Amino acid sequence: MNVRRLIPTAAVASATVLGLTALTACSSSSAADKNGDGKLNVTASFYPMQYLAQEIGGDHVSVDTLTKPGVEPHDLELSPKQTAFLGESDFILYLKGIQPAVDDAIGQSGVKNTVDAAKLTTLEKHGTGVGHDHGHDEGEEHAEEDAHEHEGEGEAGTDPHIWLDPVKYAEVAKGVGKAMEKADPDHAAAYKKNTKALVEKLDALNTKFEDGLRNTKSKTFITTHSAFGYLAERYGLDQEGISGVDPESDPSPARIKELQDIAKKDKVSTVFFETLASDKTAKTLADDAGLKTDVLDPLEGITDKSKGDDYIGVMESNLAALQKSLGAK
Repeated sequence: MNVRRLIPTAAVASATVLGLTALTACSSSSAADKNGDGKLNVTASFYPMQYLAQEIGGDHVSVDTLTKPGVEPHDLELSPKQTAFLGESDFILYLKGIQPAVDDAIGQSGVKNTVDAAKLTTLEKHGTGVGHDHGHDEGEEHAEEDAHEHEGEGEAGTDPHIWLDPVKYAEVAKGVGKAMEKADPDHAAAYKKNTKALVEKLDALNTKFEDGLRNTKSKTFITTHSAFGYLAERYGLDQEGISGVDPESDPSPARIKELQDIAKKDKVSTVFFETLASDKTAKTLADDAGLKTDVLDPLEGITDKSKGDDYIGVMESNLAALQKSLGAK
């Protein structure tokens, strides 16, 4: 994913974007009634939002996503047809800051039942090197550089990749469930039941990560894309991004040298790249440092290259990749 657009978290969305609180203004009748088919027409901005809508909505929703499989979410530009389609939705679920074009269109859509997932949990700032106390003097400096780099792009330069932390994703799921109950009260019981089942799956996934990453030879992983800050923080790991926010840019010689030193010091074996971006940068560093390469998927879309059929499957593949690279015992 081309992450120079990574953290425009408050980006260009209009002040008219309605958050979760707007749902209280809905009438007591179900938003799905106007369709005649009894289903809530949901538009999700990209895969992590689509997955939540499908899991929670079940048989009572019809879900469309603005970002088709294989399309890099940050690159998405909406056609006039998509923009018009957005305005016909009963319910919109998105994550403000990931896709500026979507934020802008949603702000002008006039759809009442609009939920910004970023408001359902707490967002944090993450720099190039992120995780528990990794002891690198340069980490703080890189975090400051990243914060400066993102100035003007997001309200607080916060990291929007909350779905890569199962605990935060579960918090979002609970909020989405409540929002669907309010938007479509006729099926509130089903949404409540489905939300509970999804949260239980995410809790189980969190336990797998906790157990699987508790005892490892190394705590540091290197990735082209600094998308895993929440995951690193949750499980006591250190994320080191090659070029910070842009995995396809060439890292500076100084950064390459620094990462070579970190790899040697922290017993790093692998440089990770992702499915929707070039592996050129990762291979450059890996070749120079004598390291392996592997995939760590930021889960912004499911394609035939994905190592898993859905969110849970890909996250389990990510866990396996981390365990292998970190030397899990």
